[in-house]
Amino acid sequence: MIPSASPIRSAGGLAGFTAEQVTAENAAFMRKVYAFMSGGLGLTALVAWMIAHSSVAIDIIYGHRGIIRLLFAAQIVTVLAFTFLAQKMKASGAATLFFLYSVLTGITLSSIFLVYTTSSITTTFLVTAGTFGGMSIYGFVTKRDLSGVGHFMMMGLWGLIIASIANFFMRSETIYWVTTFMGVLVFTGLTAYDTQKIKELNVIGNAGTDEDHKEAIHGALVLYLDFINMFLYLLRLFGRRR
Repeated sequence: MIPSASPIRSAGGLAGFTAEQVTAENAAFMRKVYAFMSGGLGLTALVAWMIAHSSVAIDIIYGHRGIIRLLFAAQIVTVLAFTFLAQKMKASGAATLFFLYSVLTGITLSSIFLVYTTSSITTTFLVTAGTFGGMSIYGFVTKRDLSGVGHFMMMGLWGLIIASIANFFMRSETIYWVTTFMGVLVFTGLTAYDTQKIKELNVIGNAGTDEDHKEAIHGALVLYLDFINMFLYLLRLFGRRR
């Protein structure tokens, strides 16, 4: 898990390391983060596609409201378990929780194949990948401190959650579209901020250790959630219903 405090920095980078070494290790660490994140996204997509193309699975999952509620509860429990237990377990355990969450998300996201056309889902995925990639690269290379942006986006996220809960009861089309555009903006900004934060909290000098792998998995989960949420909000905009 990512440590709660940043390592001490010297004028030339981290104490005992040259700027070139810090840059190289950060780049290697972020490649590991993206590899885990990509693995999780690939697993989610595969599970969602398989469920959507199985009439038996569809009948079982969407024919009983209790199962859907149980799946959503399992997602929440898995994330909470990762948050509170990952630091105490080995990297293999943290990876298991991450990929379990990816599978659960794939099951719940299988419904998008029943609502939207496959071509529009593919197009939206590509738009999301391009947007996410651009903002994540910006967050990695920029010298600008994005803390202010991150705090603003977190306030926007809370506003988004409150508005979405309210609209669950109000069923307002206006609020629906406002939260849609707001969601795209919030998770676009969070992608850049989270990338910078993950890079800065990487502990230089522990490359290849179990702790290093856990840091990468934690970062992968954060960016995975940014990607999935951005994708879902963009799907509201670009998705063509069946």
